[in-house]
Amino acid sequence: MAAVMPMMGRIDVSASAPPRCCSNLHPDWMCEEVSTGTTIMAVEFDGGVVIGADSRTTTGSYIANRVTDKLTPIHDLIFCCRSGSAADTQAIADAVTYQLGFHSIELDELPLVQTAANLFKDMCYKYREELMAGIIVAGWDQRNGGQVYTVPMGGMMVRQPFSIGGSGSTYIYGYVDSSYKPGMTKDECLDFTMRALALAMDRDGSSGGVVRLAAITQGGVERKVVAGAQLPRFPLA
Repeated sequence: MAAVMPMMGRIDVSASAPPRCCSNLHPDWMCEEVSTGTTIMAVEFDGGVVIGADSRTTTGSYIANRVTDKLTPIHDLIFCCRSGSAADTQAIADAVTYQLGFHSIELDELPLVQTAANLFKDMCYKYREELMAGIIVAGWDQRNGGQVYTVPMGGMMVRQPFSIGGSGSTYIYGYVDSSYKPGMTKDECLDFTMRALALAMDRDGSSGGVVRLAAITQGGVERKVVAGAQLPRFPLA
């Protein structure tokens, strides 16, 4: 145990703490933090947004949870998709939900999607050295309709017509660039998102499970789960 000595009212840890685990006694995955190594996606359409994510949570190479819900509600019509450290992204989402709730009470109206994205941006930038979190913020508000904002690691924020993130996103940039068409309907966006996520789950070992989808409009949130057996299959070249 580390030696702890009081010095001028402060605690000084003079010796280094022992490692969390020993590779001779424990498998490698026990030394890894829980991560939502993942594929997340959001697409704007006229009247709202579609968001989607896989459901696999990993601890190193070990699958800690195969049915995780990575579509996190922030307010009535605002959601975020989380990638990175599971603990970090949950903590950030909880803090933003708390702040946005008070903001909405003060205004006595539904908050703006951009306000939520700015809260995520500020927190991710302020704690950029300590946190590992990539966030997509999406939702609908009375002023600007459906919106998608990307907040990658480091705290940048940019609005995009569609956004992808997570470890699986590197496999599908070509697919989404060639398949996306401006002016798509809600059903087309749902199909586009499902196919992109299924393709990423085929290639990325950290993405898998089921596909969770949600369509956010002025009328509310419609959620859908696509089981693995129902996902489209892509023939090998």
